[in-house]
Amino acid sequence: MRRNVSLIFFFISVGILGGCAQTPEVSRQPQMGNLLLAEPAPVNPRSEMAIARYNQILGSSALSDEDKAELHLQRGMLYDSVGLGGLAQFDYSQAINLKPDFAEAYNSIGIHYIQQSDFIQAYDSFDSTLEINPEYDFAFLNRGIALYYGGRAELAVEDLGLFLQKDNSDPFRALWAYFAHYDLSPEEGQAYLAAIRPELNNEHWATTLTDLFLGVVDENAVLNSLLDGVKSQKALTDRLCEAYFYLGKYHSQDGNNGIASNYFKLALSTNVFDYVEHRYARMELNRLRQSSSDAEE
Repeated sequence: MRRNVSLIFFFISVGILGGCAQTPEVSRQPQMGNLLLAEPAPVNPRSEMAIARYNQILGSSALSDEDKAELHLQRGMLYDSVGLGGLAQFDYSQAINLKPDFAEAYNSIGIHYIQQSDFIQAYDSFDSTLEINPEYDFAFLNRGIALYYGGRAELAVEDLGLFLQKDNSDPFRALWAYFAHYDLSPEEGQAYLAAIRPELNNEHWATTLTDLFLGVVDENAVLNSLLDGVKSQKALTDRLCEAYFYLGKYHSQDGNNGIASNYFKLALSTNVFDYVEHRYARMELNRLRQSSSDAEE
């Protein structure tokens, strides 16, 4: 159904991914004591060239509405990857206008609504995704995150639990489900994470993060594990974006708002724009500021 567009995207994607592979070996010397600092991810010139190519293709009158919708989605994803969120959201909106049953576009635009704290629109977008495609796994994650940040943790636990069931060995899925349970009560969160811990993949570096939240390891153990298996600067920057975010969550739970704030800022400094952790680090900063303001009042 989308063969022609997919072929175009395949050739563009090969160029982008090929450019990412040529990255130097990462130094194993940590900076600032035990804290590793990320080198902010540069904008990939191949992404910019791909966006320009999509602009040319979308100017063709020979394309069907369905093909145009697919191209708007793919260009929107590229815009997201280079931090141009407003242009990405416009493209997702265009994709939906051209193809009202486009599950992927509803899912993508819903993420932007979360970042704007427009939770009603976000819920509607993810509901639409799942009505069109009930098997679209990441809509459960994204709707769960929307419910979590929207102050509806009792509903978030269901969606995030369903997302975890799709792969109960994934520590990132476990952590998001844990956050929702913790929001209901810290005791429930700890009991839940302890119950699912045996299923997690011990070979995955992020499982150390779940052990940090359980109190089994300390922060130094997490920081010391960050270089394990890392072969390139890009891989290190991606991993540090994730690690900074969850370390920020850890400290915010402990009431160490200053340290938490610094970790969320470090996550933002990586420029890994299309990672979940980068997308929501700013929301966490806003929550910390709101909490501080409420405490002063």
